[in-house]
Amino acid sequence: MKRLPLTLVLIAAAGLAAAQDVRISLTRPEVTLSTHVTKVFIADPKDKLFVPPRVSEIPNNAYGDLVRLGRNIFVDTQHYARRYVGNGLNCSNCHIGEGRTPGAMPLWAAYNIYPLYRGKNLRANSFPERIGECFRYSLNGLVPTRDSIEMKALIAYAQWLSATVPMRQVMTGRGVPGAPTVREPSPDRGEIIYRYQCAICHGHNGAGVKRADGAGYQFPPLWGSDSYDKGAGLNKLRTGAGFIRANMPPGKGFSLSGQDAMDVSLYLHLQDRPWDPRIGWFSVFMSELADG
Repeated sequence: MKRLPLTLVLIAAAGLAAAQDVRISLTRPEVTLSTHVTKVFIADPKDKLFVPPRVSEIPNNAYGDLVRLGRNIFVDTQHYARRYVGNGLNCSNCHIGEGRTPGAMPLWAAYNIYPLYRGKNLRANSFPERIGECFRYSLNGLVPTRDSIEMKALIAYAQWLSATVPMRQVMTGRGVPGAPTVREPSPDRGEIIYRYQCAICHGHNGAGVKRADGAGYQFPPLWGSDSYDKGAGLNKLRTGAGFIRANMPPGKGFSLSGQDAMDVSLYLHLQDRPWDPRIGWFSVFMSELADG
């Protein structure tokens, strides 16, 4: 195949960036990232873009062993932390790219800002508490104890990824981007978009696609008993829409408009999934739960 001149490649990349609200970097990405083109959200020119360390840079000592275990737990939670998981998901199903990808709630942009006040429980949370909430809501499981090897390893992995991130600084690419809309979201439009854009991976019934060895999912379920519960962050409309807009379909981030992403988020929000563990039958007599 004949190669295009570098000038044309740069022009094409610049045009794509303008169309998708991302900057294109020609810097070769770190190992384990799935593309040779690194997408970074448009930021203020003074912002410095962060690239997490390579896996090969994990030190060969006791600390490095703990970091490697944390990475294994993060990528294959079903195997390495099964006793705390209540559904079919892994940490990396939400924090994609092993917790490295900007716009997909990267670990390196979260560790440095804790303790942090959260509306979910109306108090300042430590980082271990935040990990525990992921297990409780997104993994619909049990909170690992503070002294468990799983908790220690996940903290070590997050700390290693963000070792050079300034403390208390909100980094570009943290969390998920916005999903601007021009009208009220519609689950009917969302269903149409889901059928044409999402069902090929996640299935028309939202059940995902199992791995060939049966250990977890190649494409995770988006509703049903093996998906995240109603208390999870992705079940919030704007969080879900931002995640969809930036990262879905895989390899085609920002191909959906903010409106499309919000419509799909509402459609997913209305599907059956495990109940919020904070809610029981007695909750009908109590005040409304905090949401954050």
